[in-house]
Amino acid sequence: MKAATFKRPVIGRLSIKLFLSYLIVIGLGTLTLLMAVNQVAIDSFTGRMRQYRGGTTIPGQGRGTAQRGLGALDPAVADAFQGAINDALLVAGIVAVVVAVIISLVVTGRITGPVRRMSEASRRIAAGKYSERVVTKSKDELGELAYNFNQMAETLEETEHRRMELIGDVAHELRTPVATLEGYLEGLLDGVIESNERTWAKLHDEAGRLRRLVDDLQELSRAEARQVPLNIASVNPLEIAQVAIERLSHQYAEKGLEFSTELPQNLPTIKADHDRTVQVVTNLLTNALRYTPAPGKVQLTLSHKGNEVEYRVTDNGVGIAPENLPHLFERFYRVDKSRSRALGGSGIGLTIAKALVEEMGGTIQVKSGGAGKGATFSFTLPIAR
Repeated sequence: MKAATFKRPVIGRLSIKLFLSYLIVIGLGTLTLLMAVNQVAIDSFTGRMRQYRGGTTIPGQGRGTAQRGLGALDPAVADAFQGAINDALLVAGIVAVVVAVIISLVVTGRITGPVRRMSEASRRIAAGKYSERVVTKSKDELGELAYNFNQMAETLEETEHRRMELIGDVAHELRTPVATLEGYLEGLLDGVIESNERTWAKLHDEAGRLRRLVDDLQELSRAEARQVPLNIASVNPLEIAQVAIERLSHQYAEKGLEFSTELPQNLPTIKADHDRTVQVVTNLLTNALRYTPAPGKVQLTLSHKGNEVEYRVTDNGVGIAPENLPHLFERFYRVDKSRSRALGGSGIGLTIAKALVEEMGGTIQVKSGGAGKGATFSFTLPIAR
């Protein structure tokens, strides 16, 4: 499907529009003032002069002053008064317009300046320069708009950074099995490696690693895009724990680890997808199995906390340094960089677990006292109403 294209609208500059709107307001205000003064001033002046003629005392003036004004009003006086009023209004209007124009230019610049800078920055971001930011000291709506713009730019930059990291990580993950397959195939073609069951088993194992990695990447993509189909229903949390325990209990026994559980029988049902929750618990137990040397201890605990049920996996294994804790749920992140993928996993299991838990309305977290002090992974799911 062809992507939609958008043409840049051809419109006038915002500053010109604002300036013209100010001029229109000033013009209408000045015209209204002139009409009001011409209509009111001469009538008021005539009325007051009539009071003089009738001998009426105007507040603030003596009786003699009023009598001296008798007969003073004639057409020439009225015309002179109106002319003086018009001259004064003309000068005042010119001065007001000049002052208003200057103020309008300043205000227009302060309004359109940040908008213009954001427009220029958005064009650079569209061209791939995600480090663009808008600097503004305004505390009003324009300042809030600039802040939101910078937040958007930061999010885009982080997303692009993660995308580049993902490409590099995928290339790194694929390189090892592909190189192994290529080496064995070249050896078979050159006759250096014998074509026996062991060789074909090795090729089968490497192909399996590639398939598992592709499956994990597909699962990760769907999980992070919130496109994993979930069958949300009321589920007994003990049943989920039992399924995960049955899957891994023999592996714990083979490694010589002490595996214990604390599973209260009076737990309420939870609102979750049964299979996906089993997947998350299995992932956490597998992680503890992998990073707890024998003789070590691992415990699975379930508890009722408010409106949620918590699953908690605690071990006394290698532990996690404080600087690594914030990154554990990132794609392909491993605490032990030197550990092989065959032993350390693909590095995306925790990422998938986090996405699944959050999609089911829960939260997941990890705690550790540091290297060599074990770790505790826990996640919560809401109680079914």
